[in-house]
Formats: sequence, C-alpha cells, structure tokens
Amino acid sequence: MDTQRTLLAVVLSVIVLVLYEQWMAPKPSHPGSPTAAAQSATAQAAPRPAATVPTASSAAATAVAGSTVIGLAGPAQLAAAPTVSFATRVYQGSVSLVGGDIVHLGLKRYPTSSSDSAPYPILTPESSRLTLQQSGFRSLDGQVLQGRYRLLQDTGHALILQGEAGPLRVEKTLEFAPDSYLIHETIRVTNGGSTDWNGSYLDQILRNDRSESHWFMSIFTGAVLMHNGSFSEKSFSDLRSHPEEWSGSGWAGMTDHYFLQAILPDPKATGQIYARSVGPDSVAGVALPLPRLAPGQSTTIEQDLYLGPKEQKTLTALGRGLEQTVDYGWFAIIAEPMHGVLSWFHSWTGNWGLAIVLLVLAVKILFFYPSAISYRSMANMRKLQPKLEQIKKLHGEDRQKMGAAMMELYRSEKVNPMAGCLPIVIQMPVFIALYWVLVESVSLRMAPFVLWIHDLAAPDPYYILPLLMGVSMFIQQRLNPAPMDPMQKKILSALPVIFAIFFSFFPAGLVLYWLTNNVVSIAQQYLITRHVMKEA
Repeated sequence: MDTQRTLLAVVLSVIVLVLYEQWMAPKPSHPGSPTAAAQSATAQAAPRPAATVPTASSAAATAVAGSTVIGLAGPAQLAAAPTVSFATRVYQGSVSLVGGDIVHLGLKRYPTSSSDSAPYPILTPESSRLTLQQSGFRSLDGQVLQGRYRLLQDTGHALILQGEAGPLRVEKTLEFAPDSYLIHETIRVTNGGSTDWNGSYLDQILRNDRSESHWFMSIFTGAVLMHNGSFSEKSFSDLRSHPEEWSGSGWAGMTDHYFLQAILPDPKATGQIYARSVGPDSVAGVALPLPRLAPGQSTTIEQDLYLGPKEQKTLTALGRGLEQTVDYGWFAIIAEPMHGVLSWFHSWTGNWGLAIVLLVLAVKILFFYPSAISYRSMANMRKLQPKLEQIKKLHGEDRQKMGAAMMELYRSEKVNPMAGCLPIVIQMPVFIALYWVLVESVSLRMAPFVLWIHDLAAPDPYYILPLLMGVSMFIQQRLNPAPMDPMQKKILSALPVIFAIFFSFFPAGLVLYWLTNNVVSIAQQYLITRHVMKEA
C-alpha cells in the first residue's frame, strides 16, 4: 500500500512538474544591471545638458531612447520597395533596396507546414507572420537615416549594395555560405557631407506579438538577449511592462519554438542591447556607437546574422551562447548529451522515430539494475498481498494496529515497501530531460516515422499511439500489487484512460517515447515478477 501511494505521488508530481514548466514557470532572466530599466527611463525623460560634449557611448544611448522604429521603413513600405533576389542551398530570399535588409527569407529545408511545401518564412512583411530586420543610422540630434541602395554587384555568394543615407555614403555587403544559416554583413560608412557626423548604427528584429502553443504546451516566443555573457529571455508581455536596455557587449534577437533570428555584432563591440514593445509589435536589437566622422572619413561595421533553425549542434558550434535559446528546462545538463545520442542514432537509422526507440532502449539498459530493484520490490509486495488482505480484515478500521501489523509483516518477510520507489525517483530527471529533448528538437518537426505517422511533432491523427499507451499502462497496473485503499484503487484504475486522452493531444514522438518505455518496462517487470513468484 505504501509503495502504491508513493508511486501515485511520483506520477502526479511529474505531471504537475511538466505542466508547471509549460504554463506557469517564469523564464529565467539575467539582466546585466539591476538598474537598467531605471537608467533607460531616465535616458528617455531627461534632456541632455547643452554643455555636455557628445561621446560615442552617449550616441548609442540616444539612438534607442524613445521609439526604436520611427524613421525606419515599416512592413508596408518594405513590401512595396524594389528588391534583389538571392538563393543558396538553405535560403530563398530577397533584399530590400530600402534599408538594404533581408525582407523575405524562406528556409528551403523546412516546409511551412504539412499542407504547405513552400519554404518556411523566417522573415516576412506579411501581417500574420510579421518578422523583419530593420537597420539604419541615428545622429545625436535624433534624426534617423535609412539607406536607399542600388545593386553594385552580385558575385554569386555575396550581394554588394551602394547607397546614401542623408550625408552618409554606405556600401553594404551581405555574404552567404552555401550550407550555412549565418550571414556576414560588412557596412562601410563614409561621411559625404561638409560637417562632422556623430551617431550610431541601429539593427533590430521587428516581430508581431503572436505567441505559439503546442496543444497543451505553451511554447516560449519572444526576445532573446545576451548582455556581457548573461543570457535572458523576455516574453512579449514582459516587454510591454518592462522594456530592457543595457550597455555593453552582446547580441539580440527573436525566437519561437523552432527558429531563431539573431543580430550578432562583433564580440568586442560595445553598445546598447535593447528589447521593447512598440505598439502592437516588439523589437529586439543592438545600437552600436560610431566614431565621429569628419568629412570624407570612413568607418566599417562587421556583424553576423543568424536566421535559421535552433539546431543544438549548429548553435553550439557558432558559440556566443546561441545554444541557450534551446530551452531544455531544469535538466539541461542531462538533456544536451541525450540530444547528441539521439542525433547519433538518427545518423545510423535515418529515421527519427527509430532513433527515439533506440534512445529509450539505451536509457532502459543504463537503468536496468535500479529498475530491477524496483520491480523485484513490487513483486515481493504482490506476493504478500493475501497476507496484507488478512491484516486488513483482522484490524478493520483500527489503522494504528493495522499499520503496526503490516510493519511487522514487512520485517518478518524482509521486504522494504519503499525499495521500489527510490530507483524510480533516481530515474525521473533522465526521463524528464528526454521529454524536453523531444519537445525542443527541431529535427522532429515534420519528420515521418512509419505508416500513418508523417509528423513526429504533431499528434497522432488516428490516436493509435495514445490508445496503445493507455493499454500498456493498464497491463503495467496488472503486474503491480493492487492497492488496499478503495479510493486509491479507483484513481489508479482511471489513470490509463486519463493518460490516453491526455497524450492524444501530445506530439507523436513523445507518445512513442512513453509507449516504448512502457513496453520495455512491462517485459522487464513480467520476467522479474514471474521469477519472484516461482521462488514463493
């Protein structure tokens, strides 16, 4: 009875933990300065004294004070502006000649949906999916300058644009690698005016405040920021009430379930890292101070853009902390190597569903001995079931005497009712980590398994896997000792039905993971129980 009660508590605790992380748990935030918000408000409200001599750092601060998009072309203007098209093995897109930024970008290797084979639009001015890159210059007096460009050269792997932004002459080069989601930008700025120019360069990602949900699971969507080595995530609702603005080095971007848009200045560059709500939309970006430019003087800005899937291996290789945008929850230290093992199995089988099955088998082999202890304990408890029933009939409602008699029985039979629980508790972090690996892995998006399963990231369309999982839970319960408490017995008997309904809304890959785990557990438990019962 104690074992059943503990197991029920563990199962319910896991469910509560998963739901808490998905729906209620606040995302961790590591702001660079506890007074950043106050400094931002002060910068916007307090006028600069007339006697103050502007500096490069104050230029960047001025650049993001107030609205961050006034003066930059909006979605409607960019949609109507002339563009230059480009394509690589992974991209299909176009660059607007207003601003010189990528205005349309599709990911060739990732279809939009199961019913739409068009490349996934990671950047688009379309209102329902609005996500744009915006860049420009801002002088110390607050004037925003956005370049008007013409194509100077298309080398096949780079686009070279030339144009003007007020008194500034700008040459912008976008370099593409064939199989990379990293784009390198070089912006050479020359003061073509007759007086000195002092200001900063702005680059930001604009996104509408659409959120994502994955059936019962709420998926984080919002701004991601790296400031002086500290990573933070800010939801759209957070930005509406608490805009962020920090001074230092780092990068900024937007993320959703599977994809990331990030602006990556040179690691040694310092400026303003910011994210805020702007009307119905939000922006996350970087403002880099430029040196004072005398007439004819030039300066060069080097930066990268990451516009692609949140593939852990790719992001880890790029460094800069980009891999932290893949959120594995509390057990990331376990989940990251497990993702590597899952990818290795996929490289061997070529099928993500089979890779999930093999990964579960590997984990079960790793925990074979702790599981065996647990199942042996359950089998011993089942062997004592008739004697426990006799104790219950003998002592009736006198729980104190019944408990004392049960403890005496456990001592005489050398059975520890709690021995089956500790091994399960030890395994829980591993299985929860595996759960998050399957939830966060972009590789499972639209990945087929067999027969009717065409997308492991979507629910089973015919509910076959959830039904099988419910059946497997029922079989598992038959192998366990029956609880003595009537209410507890009713709750446990309802769990297979509840879980089958619950998991019918979960991605097929997750259900496959639970089903495989249950089947292997049933086989192991059956063999151990049979052996123990024979010994009796």
